[in-house]
Order: sequence, then C-alpha cells, then structure tokens
Amino acid sequence: MRATTTAVGIVWSGRRCLPVPSLEAARAVAARLEDPLLVGELGGHLPEGFDVQNSPTAMEARDDLERPAVLLSSSGTRLFHEAASAGAVYAASLRNVAAQVVHLVAHHPRVAVIGAGSKGEFREEDQLGCARIAAGLLDAGYRAGDGRTLEVVGRWRDAPVEVCAGGRSAEYLRRTGQLEDLEFVLTHIDDVDGVFRFEEGELRQVRR
Repeated sequence: MRATTTAVGIVWSGRRCLPVPSLEAARAVAARLEDPLLVGELGGHLPEGFDVQNSPTAMEARDDLERPAVLLSSSGTRLFHEAASAGAVYAASLRNVAAQVVHLVAHHPRVAVIGAGSKGEFREEDQLGCARIAAGLLDAGYRAGDGRTLEVVGRWRDAPVEVCAGGRSAEYLRRTGQLEDLEFVLTHIDDVDGVFRFEEGELRQVRR
C-alpha cells in the first residue's frame, strides 16, 4: 500500500532515497550519510530511533529535501535488494504506472512484474498495481509467461482503485489512525511522469 508510493514520492520531490533490506542495514547506511532521515516501518510499527513512518503524506509535508531518506519497509524495500541481480530493477506505484509501462516497452523485451505483498499475502493494492502494468505490456504486444498472469490481469486491469479500500492493508491504516495515507494512495493515480530505477543501493529517477 505504501512502500513504493512513499519511495516514488521521495525521489520525485527531489530528495535522495536509499531503500534498505533490514533495520541493521538502515543504521549502517545512515551512519555513512550527513543528517539522514530514517523513514519506515517494521510490521507496521515505527522502529526505535526512526524519524518518520512509511508514510507518503508525512514525506510530502516535509521541506527538508537536503536530508537523504533511508527507507525501510517490511517487504517492499527488501525486495529491491533481492532483485538487484536483475538487469534493471524499478520501483513503481499507482502514481507512475503509465510512465513505467512506456519506459519498459522502450527498453526491456522481457519483464517480471512483482508485487512485494504483505505478510505472505498478494494483497489487493499489489494485484491492482501489477495488473495495470502487465496490462500495458500485453497491450503493447508482450506475451504473458503463464496463465496466472492473465488471470490477475483479467480480474484487476479495469478494477477501480477504490477496491483497495476494502483490503487488509486499508483496514490496518484505518485501525491505526492513518487514514490520510489511504486517502493519498486512492487519490494519487498516474500523477507522476517519472521512472525510478534501483541501482547501487539508491533509487534514482531515470533520465527520459
């Protein structure tokens, strides 16, 4: 619901973003930076010593753009590092689906679209985001690798974004009083014309 939305927003705002796979890595990376901002969550909770939750609205409200963000989430940021051996790794969210599809079609003949999930679940927001990207690739002439991909795309490609409001991630945000983040995700759709590549431990906007 929030990891790549937050990451994309951080870089789009002009701030550096360094996603990390673990709490230990977050502290190690932060120690090498000048005045870093520790951003993120583990199991939905703000780790001790962190400055900001994994919150797109909280990051949008800050104006200290000179402070690099060290970003940690339960699954999303770890996935960046697990996929780092691929030829290219991108972070996409509902904010930049269109831009991401255009870039992939122009530069990559083979693509794996991966939803990080949460607590072992392929949640509504992950399926919706993956389906919208995969649908764009299929419309451009790509072939699906298996029937499961076609099933997810067929179910979710035209689904309204509001379906995410009924899932477990949305329920958690309601229960913990973080409704502003749910509203942010549901109302910021394809408003970012940028593509963001993970390389050398940092998420950077691609020159297009």
